[in-house]
Amino acid sequence: MKVSIVMPVYNAEATVSQALESLTAQTFQPLEIIVVNDGSTDGTFPIIGKAAERNPRITILNRPHRGIVPALNAGLAAASGKYIARMDADDISHPERIAKQVAYLDKFPDTGMVGCRVGFGGDREKQAGYANYVDWINQLVEPEDIALNRFVESPFAHPSVMFRRELVEKFGGYRDGLFPEDYELWLRWMGNGVKVAKVDEVLLDWSDPPNRLSRTDARYRVEAFYQTKAKYLFQWLEKHNPHHPDIIVWGAGRVTRKRVAILNQYELRITQYVDIRPRKIGVPVIQPLELPDPSECFVLPMVGKRGAREIIREFLHKHGFTEGIHCIFAA
Repeated sequence: MKVSIVMPVYNAEATVSQALESLTAQTFQPLEIIVVNDGSTDGTFPIIGKAAERNPRITILNRPHRGIVPALNAGLAAASGKYIARMDADDISHPERIAKQVAYLDKFPDTGMVGCRVGFGGDREKQAGYANYVDWINQLVEPEDIALNRFVESPFAHPSVMFRRELVEKFGGYRDGLFPEDYELWLRWMGNGVKVAKVDEVLLDWSDPPNRLSRTDARYRVEAFYQTKAKYLFQWLEKHNPHHPDIIVWGAGRVTRKRVAILNQYELRITQYVDIRPRKIGVPVIQPLELPDPSECFVLPMVGKRGAREIIREFLHKHGFTEGIHCIFAA
């Protein structure tokens, strides 16, 4: 089997039929569809059972409820495909999603994982924050853009990805803990040199329900995301910052300094902060125009205010700073 799709489900009776129909309607066939029923207590199991009766390519793993990470890893262990695609029980894959992602991985053997652009399946007014996030990840398509922005936010919609099975064997699968399991996986794989990309088309409708785990589970709090990225950001800086452990942080506000404190546990040395307002915080605060020459420093912009990142990026580029060489953006 060339492609296995792993889909964990938990109490998804309202949406799982459509999700499965979108997979069985894929133009790429045959597919192995592994549905991991994580102890559902509603009508999910009869629904997926009937679907499996109609389609022998659907395999059901029925398990006690233990959470998404054990369910995902059980699905990975059962998958036989060379390529593993993810899917969630409340999303819709467009008919050519699998075919186009397979074609990409076949064409670019140096790419380990490929996602796609996604359609926002929610109310843009009521869920403006998530809608803006979807717009942001949809801008990140090329491998370099994804790599350079991975410390800002998670650059992929989890159910949109397809990856080579060998990555799990080489670098491990999902880890369980107080962190977002998908973001940790991308950062770990990319930290090991895995090249990632996206098909530049909308191939998945990504639902945004009120009970989404990222809204209700402590693993998806902002603090959990930052604790996760801090470890891998430090590892990246060790390899790529020629002035390590010295860095200049752009942004001296309270939130930024709180997050910098997490980085301090890795013994980074913050030599200066950049801010448009003078501050007395125990470390020198300089104005943007007071930045040293790019050859003499490494800058870590960490301003999260909407629109500020673009202004900072334009300033740095104008003054000779190259992302990945003289600076890297985080949030």
